[in-house]
Amino acid sequence: MRLVRGPRVRARRGHGLRRALDRGARLTPDDGDTGDRADGTLRAGSAPRTDGTLRTAVVVVNWNRADLTTAAVRAVLDEGTADDVIVVDNGSSDDSVAVLRRALPDATVIARGDNGGFAAGANTGIRHADADVVVLLNNDAVPAPGFVAALRDHLAHAGPEVAAVTGRIVLAGRWTGLPAGVEPAPGERVLRDHDGRRWTPSADGEVRLNSTGVRVDRDGNGMDRDWFAPVDRVADVDVFGFSGGASALRRTALDDVGLLDESLFMYYEDTELAWRLRRRGWRVEHAADAVVEHDHSASSGVQSDLFVFRNARNRIVVALWHAPWPIVARASARTLVRGLRGLASGRTRREARLVLTAFADVAGTLPVHLARRLRETRRASVPRRRVDPGA
Repeated sequence: MRLVRGPRVRARRGHGLRRALDRGARLTPDDGDTGDRADGTLRAGSAPRTDGTLRTAVVVVNWNRADLTTAAVRAVLDEGTADDVIVVDNGSSDDSVAVLRRALPDATVIARGDNGGFAAGANTGIRHADADVVVLLNNDAVPAPGFVAALRDHLAHAGPEVAAVTGRIVLAGRWTGLPAGVEPAPGERVLRDHDGRRWTPSADGEVRLNSTGVRVDRDGNGMDRDWFAPVDRVADVDVFGFSGGASALRRTALDDVGLLDESLFMYYEDTELAWRLRRRGWRVEHAADAVVEHDHSASSGVQSDLFVFRNARNRIVVALWHAPWPIVARASARTLVRGLRGLASGRTRREARLVLTAFADVAGTLPVHLARRLRETRRASVPRRRVDPGA
């Protein structure tokens, strides 16, 4: 791994769970076992700023899309709030590293040797961050002015038990809902809302929301709260989880529960971390004034093979680790039924095979996941039944 340091990198000083306890966070220390947490020790804490604000670092992960990453990072640098801006190149096969170094001289560029998935890239940035607050920003999201400050200030004024603040993500472009029975044009981009209605890009359409946080339904599906809701929707401040594409994490909370789980590679890693936070007594809130515009799945593709497999697999895995047994049963059953039904049609057969492969992957490693569930139970201070993932 090659590290190129920008001019904003500061000295580090140590802190740990004791600091969280001193701040009054409602925590119960575990036995120190970090078995299934993301590997490595967090960067030590920083000295407090002289103006009393929380030191803040922004982490952006890149993979073969230096153009998107440059736009996102420049917007952060132009705002001027962040003490450090860290770009992690996740083993790109193109010239991303060279492009990012030239285009972003005021950012710290870290070049990983391989693509370990979003979680590994984000964790690399978090470990190198010298900050009390770490902001995660998708490289295909462009923040509005004041985005970083809004997240930082919300967390600064929130109660000490608030571990994360999730922003307001707006879908890029305008969208028109297709009437029932109307098929999209061949090759036309299509997204579906939570009710199954299809939406396509349209110059005279409406601006719609992407996310005001993350929730989990009774079948174990992790989903964006307010997906495709009107852009002026007023969302509750309290929410189950944060979106890894536009959120701020309190360093002391990460010291307590660990980083993103790298074994998930991609998808559900923010939902999984939210479960760990919730079961240790931490909370998540939504900041409506921390706004980004997101080009949904511009980096990985909405229905790529990677998305279908990882989404199906990780839904069951995260439920196995954290959710009550009824959710685990429904998540598993619906995944299996979806795969078997899909085999009946040539149009859905490829997707069905990926779903069944994901199901078989989980079934084949079931003892490992059950052992992880037991470890999470031992670490937790809040019973599963007291966590509302649908909030």
